[in-house]
Amino acid sequence: MSTNQTEQPLIQVKHLEKSFGSLKVLKDVTVDIYRGDVVCVIGASGSGKSTFLRCLNRLEEPTGGQIFFEGVDITDKKADINKHRQKMGMVFQQFNLFPHMTIMENLTLAPVKLQGKKKEEIEPEAMKLLERVGLADRANAYPSQLSGGQKQRIAIVRALCMKPDVMLFDEPTSALDPEMVGEVLGVMKDLADEKMTMVVVTHEMGFAREVATRVMFMDGGRFVEENAPEEFFTNPKNERLKTFLSKVL
Repeated sequence: MSTNQTEQPLIQVKHLEKSFGSLKVLKDVTVDIYRGDVVCVIGASGSGKSTFLRCLNRLEEPTGGQIFFEGVDITDKKADINKHRQKMGMVFQQFNLFPHMTIMENLTLAPVKLQGKKKEEIEPEAMKLLERVGLADRANAYPSQLSGGQKQRIAIVRALCMKPDVMLFDEPTSALDPEMVGEVLGVMKDLADEKMTMVVVTHEMGFAREVATRVMFMDGGRFVEENAPEEFFTNPKNERLKTFLSKVL
């Protein structure tokens, strides 16, 4: 469990439900995420993991329940979701970079447009972040000139340029060639070391084992087991989880 549970959770999910038509994808999901937590969500395809993640910033609209972010109920229709989204960095499987813009233009667009910052103010910060991920020399390149792993590192930097309070990752390595996975996971590991709060939907069990503060297993739209990584992987209690781990480890 998190070390800082005397605090209020950064994200509180209460009785979250999500249906697509008659298909119930999330069923009564309740979970707290604290500052500094690195929560890895694992499970079979179709278990509801990505839907859960996308509900956290209302990219998917929940059909029931509440989500509190920094004490505010963001499922309330009166909540300014765009304001809250600025504090929630999101990294998808696909990189979603604008192809006609240079890397630096991709990075500065949101802070300028959404936060009203000046380009001159953002560029040095963006450059520092590019240095951190080993891509300072690509600032004036276009996305088409980058490998998949480089694009995904840029997508992470783009989210960080907004100075978010939490980073949400939706299977960030699943579209990458195997040799590029490590470079993206390396950046995420550095973020975890700096105590960035992260919720990561992933198939990378080694990453979950090494970096997560908590691992949560989703099955049939519910979290059926969660634990610290060591206990989770070496001593699973739930039968579905045992079967799942026997196939992926």
